[in-house]
Amino acid sequence: MSHRLTRNAHNAQRWIVMGVSGCGKSEIGRRLAERLGIEYAEGDDDHPAGNVAKMAAGTPLDDADRLAWLLVLQSKIKAAAEKDKGLVLSCSALKRRYRDLLRAGDPALLFVHLDGDPALIALRMQARPNHFMPLSLLDSQFRDLEPLAPDERGIRIDIRTAPERLVDEVVQQCATTRIDTTGGAIK
Repeated sequence: MSHRLTRNAHNAQRWIVMGVSGCGKSEIGRRLAERLGIEYAEGDDDHPAGNVAKMAAGTPLDDADRLAWLLVLQSKIKAAAEKDKGLVLSCSALKRRYRDLLRAGDPALLFVHLDGDPALIALRMQARPNHFMPLSLLDSQFRDLEPLAPDERGIRIDIRTAPERLVDEVVQQCATTRIDTTGGAIK
């Protein structure tokens, strides 16, 4: 049985699936986009080569490193919003200022924060071969992480659940809660 939703407000919504490296952004983002019948974009694909090389060498990115990357993602969000198209984008969006920059492309952007225990995420990172992000950078990601503030439109999801159930939870939470279209938090 297909879980695909019929066209509704969520199908024209722009989403960011966020969190530290290894939390499952790509997997959950792809599944959510498929469930909603909308486009998925992998934020890591837009990192400049210098950023990827820096991370692969075990050096954390700083705000200046991330700026050009975030502006590319913002333009994708803005283009989808201008066409009233849905989009699910995976992006760490670790700091409030990064999310604010992304929100400049669409004030109604909705964030899904995949949250989990550092030990569980470390195990997941060790199990994924050939990824440019080394385990040694996980601590720096947690140091940079600023959880969603009450005035940000978004939800927090615990990653201990299987991916399909996580997507179910995202869809259920968004269907059963009021989404403030003025840019405030989900209530």
